[in-house]
Amino acid sequence: MFGFLKQVGDYTRDAVDAARNLTQGLSVTFDHMKRRPVTVQYPYEKLILSERYRGRIHYEFDKCIACEVCVRVCPINLPVVDWVMNKETKKKELRNYSIDFGVCIFCGNCVEYCPTNCLSMTEEYELAAFDRHSLNYDNVALGRLPTSVTTDPSVQPLRELVYLPAGEVQPHGVSPDRPRAGKLPEQILEELKAAGSRKAAEDGRESSSSASNEEESAG
Repeated sequence: MFGFLKQVGDYTRDAVDAARNLTQGLSVTFDHMKRRPVTVQYPYEKLILSERYRGRIHYEFDKCIACEVCVRVCPINLPVVDWVMNKETKKKELRNYSIDFGVCIFCGNCVEYCPTNCLSMTEEYELAAFDRHSLNYDNVALGRLPTSVTTDPSVQPLRELVYLPAGEVQPHGVSPDRPRAGKLPEQILEELKAAGSRKAAEDGRESSSSASNEEESAG
């Protein structure tokens, strides 16, 4: 008798545990159903990256003075600077400059400490290659202008994933005239400029009124 009751109790406890686990799993599923989709049909659609994204390094050969500061501040001594000393001018002459992006960790130290600002981080992140040796970019490859998502006619840039209208869950096909729940960076800059101009105009009116009052009091 007691053995039968124990089996019934164990079965009931297992059933309750299974129901609780199933409820927890479904709660996660239903929670994701309420969220807006973030799927991007790459490579036909691409997200607009942040302005401070650290992508492929852009190099300007004419600005480089071969000081090798980038080599000293690099955690892995990655940049290779090939130069010779000109005996007449007693200055360094740069021959070649290369960075192996297969090893680069994109920390940005070389860009930050460059005294002539000949290095800069770009938004280019598509560096996949079939051969790792092709990731070793020389000064010609580094000097190539970076590709931008907004200038590629075959790609649809998506920024509305972050600035969707209130209550909208589908980022595709949203009219640009609809008001967004958040504001784009350029809209915030325009508002700040407008506020600054209004404040300057008010300050000008106040200064002119105070000057006129002083003239009246002096007269």
